Amino acid sequence: QVQLVESGGGLVQPGGSLRLSCAASGTIFTINVMGWYRRAPGKERELVATVTNGGSTNYADSVKGRFTISRDNAKNTVYLQMNGLKPEDTAVYYCNVYYRLVSWWGQGTQVTVSS
Repeated sequence: QVQLVESGGGLVQPGGSLRLSCAASGTIFTINVMGWYRRAPGKERELVATVTNGGSTNYADSVKGRFTISRDNAKNTVYLQMNGLKPEDTAVYYCNVYYRLVSWWGQGTQVTVSS
């Protein structure tokens, strides 16, 4: 079983930065994929970024150049550094891990970008 604990969400002004963290715990060996998704008000959930165990990353076009995903395998933790935040980045952000053919989700953390 996998449990995810997220932190780092909050309210920031446009152009500001936030760093999201998600720590996975449980009977874990190696997590195949760790990533972040988000759901903006009135919109469907979308992929933000993923990182594989081998370090390969993938980003949504809307966040390329602004967001950076990374992972600490020793801590089973994934991070999302968000710079140059825009109002359209406002959403609930969900941590996700793919482990042993199962996707596990965090509870979601609110990110609000507003003056």
